Amino acid sequence: MTATAMTQASPDTSMVEAARAGDGEAFGRLYAFYARMVHGILMARVPPDEVDDLVQDVFLAAYRKLHTLRDTAAFGPWLAMIARNRANDFHRHKTETADLPENVVAADRNEAEANAILALIHRLPDAYRETLVLRLVEGMTGPEIAERTGLTAASVRVNLHRGMKQLREKLGGRHA
Repeated sequence: MTATAMTQASPDTSMVEAARAGDGEAFGRLYAFYARMVHGILMARVPPDEVDDLVQDVFLAAYRKLHTLRDTAAFGPWLAMIARNRANDFHRHKTETADLPENVVAADRNEAEANAILALIHRLPDAYRETLVLRLVEGMTGPEIAERTGLTAASVRVNLHRGMKQLREKLGGRHA
């Protein structure tokens, strides 16, 4: 099944059309369905403390630009593109800040380890980084990632496999 066929089978086409017509509740359902995907895409690209605000920015931009979406069945990939562009904009306009030492930021060892692994994921190529965060952080399945981002299921499988392999190599086998 192609990504296009998967998005056409997605129940959100009618929700997108209703949201376009001004139905705020329909847009709320779209938000609930796609929030994890947007969060994961942003988590793969920007500092974690910026993600929640940027998720809101992405959905606000989508709401404002919904009338420009030509194919309502492509809402997921269109929203993913908005999220990626918003992350790029963030990096173009960010101001320099100083980070607190890791032992101050991370209250416990598990959080520090999770932050270290996330930092390693941030060093991977974009395709691997995004699919790994959607899978490992957001808990999305491979088919969910494919359906919502517009990638093919095969691409998601390959990206996850290669990304995990590279992550294991960077971890030096500690968590393999």
